[in-house]
Parts: sequence; structure tokens; C-alpha cells
Amino acid sequence: MSTAVPPGPSLWRRAATVILAAGWTRPAAAGSLPPPPAEDFRLLLLKRAANQGFLPNAHVFPGGVLDSADRSPDWLRLFAPHYEPPRFGLGLSARPRAAFLPGLPDFQPDAADPAALPDDLAERICAIRETFEEAGVLLLRPRRALPARGPGAAAPEPARALAPPAGLDAWRARVRSDPRQFLSLCAHLDCAPDIWALRDWSGWLTPPFPGARRRFNTAFFLCCLLEPPPADPDLSEVTECQWLSPSEATENFLSKNIWLACPQFYEIRRLANFTSFSALHKFCLDHALEGPETWMPITLETADSTIRLFPGDELYIEDSYFVDNCMSTDKTTEEIMKEGKKFHRVVMHSNYLYSLHVTIQPKSKHIYPKIYIVNKSRL
Repeated sequence: MSTAVPPGPSLWRRAATVILAAGWTRPAAAGSLPPPPAEDFRLLLLKRAANQGFLPNAHVFPGGVLDSADRSPDWLRLFAPHYEPPRFGLGLSARPRAAFLPGLPDFQPDAADPAALPDDLAERICAIRETFEEAGVLLLRPRRALPARGPGAAAPEPARALAPPAGLDAWRARVRSDPRQFLSLCAHLDCAPDIWALRDWSGWLTPPFPGARRRFNTAFFLCCLLEPPPADPDLSEVTECQWLSPSEATENFLSKNIWLACPQFYEIRRLANFTSFSALHKFCLDHALEGPETWMPITLETADSTIRLFPGDELYIEDSYFVDNCMSTDKTTEEIMKEGKKFHRVVMHSNYLYSLHVTIQPKSKHIYPKIYIVNKSRL
């Protein structure tokens, strides 16, 4: 197989997103109302505006592109004297470099300033800033109440969002027009971004698709909140905010009430392994020292659908050719499925019908979604 020249570094943009999982009190059963979902937590999903160039009208987790302001060494004064570089109390080691496909650019920090914040800290600040811009949720912690650290520190409890301050809309407008204003907001409130509440979860690289001018190297974090804070769309990038359980999100997707891209669908189905908020929070704490996996799916176009292949799948080929190209076959998806046994893939039958096939064991003590196959009557 010939080797294509992979996209240059300028094509790729670093980004960060946070999955907000909030504890949810089940309402009492009443009359003929349908029973509540099994999960006792909800996820914040935001509907992107129709005019957005990337994933218009999709329901996504809060997040966006890393800005130079997220790396600024000026953040150091907000964390001092309680926390100091290089790790700021995040743990023993930085996020490990992901096992990318051969031929991908070397994702080095964009900043020339040697005092700039390390990637894993800047990514957290980015996700927290974007959550405020898009949904008005402030994942901040008063500096006087920064978390304890050291061998005797208790296991962290689920976080709480900061109560909306006076003048919230004006601050959102400032931060949206100039990301550097987020540091000013934190200083004004005498708070620091709650970077400790964001847990490494996964990472996704945008696969090639027609007309793509930008592709993203996105860090996914998970943040467990004791209760869902008020969320309001900015009505610019985001038009709706919804708190849905994994099962509700799946059903809304299949019913065409919301649209999910492959990474969001995969992560929602991964979270469907948990029905208990406390179990999810404990899993995040236990998984803290394990390295998150970062993937670039390979696309296989069959005669009747699209399949996204992930590392470990028997058809996934670690070859730089697929950094910028797809696989294709004249066979149907059913024929392809009958030929294999070692699966880690999403079958995209149509825009609103996905199936998940996972027969491999996860690495790094993480958790993969269970097999999920749409009913044939929907096909």
C-alpha cells in the first residue's frame, strides 16, 4: 500500500471538552407517567448552532479550541501559593503521549513561551472556559477553599459549580470576545478554575472527511458534579442545553430528537455502563493514575453504510496512509460483520442509526461500551 503524505501540523488544532455528569434525584413515580431512566445521573449536552462550520446542529459536550490565553503563565498567580508548577496538584505524572497512528504530526505545545502552562493544565482551563462561554456554567473554586493535598488528604468529593455571579451575561460576552478575560473573571471572583475536578477520560482525533479544512486533537475530561447547575445557551455557538441520562440521550438520538456524532455516541454508550453516580465517581478516582487512550478512527465505507474502526479491531491498520484516507469495499456491512470476530467499531447505518460492536478487552483498566445493536425494524 502506498503511503500518503499526512496532513501538516497547521491542519490540526488542539481542543478540549468536558463531560459533565451530575447527580440526579429520581422523581417519585406518578400515575401513568413513564418510569424514570435507570441512571441516577445526567449529562449536559449542548446543541451547536446551524451556522457552525464544524458539526452544525449536533449535540455535543461543552468544549472548544485551545487558545493561547489558556496557556498563559499569568494563571500562576491564581494557583499560588497553594499549588505550584509543574503539576499543580494534579498527580504524579502528566498525561502520557497517545499511541497515534504512524505519520501523524508531532503534537508539541503551540506556545513559544517556556513559562507557558503544560498541555494537561491548559486543556483543563480551556474546557472550563468553554463551558462558561457556551452554557454559563462556572467550574470554579474559591481560592480560600482549594482542595487539600498530600498523603493525608481525603478522597475528593464530587464537585459543585460556582453560583452565577452578578453581571454573568456581561462577563460571558467579554470572555467570548477575548478569552484572556476569563483570567480577569477568575481574579475578580477570587477563584481558580477547578482543574482538579476534571478527570482524564479519553482523546479523539478527527478522521479524514470530505472538505475538512481543520481537524482536531481533542482531550476529553469527565467532571462529576453533585447536582446539575443551571445551564443557559449562549445563543451564538449553542442554541439549546439539555441534561439527559445516557439511556435518554440514546433514545432521543434514535428518535431523531437530537443528533450525535460518533465520538459523542461512543462516550455516551461507554457511560451507559454505569447506573450509579457514586459508582461513576469512584471509577474516575480509581482510574486517575491510568493513561487515557487517544484514538483516530479509521473509516471503512461499505456498500450500504459507514464503519468507524478503533484500535484493537481486526480491520484497524496502523498505517500512515489512513491519516488522510479511508478504506472502502464493495461488500455489504452484513458481509463484513460475518467475516470477523475481533470487533471495536461503530456501524453507522444512517445519520440516526448506529450500532456498537465491541468484543475486545479495554486497555489501561478503562471501560469500553457494551455491544449495542439497533433493532432491525429501525433499519
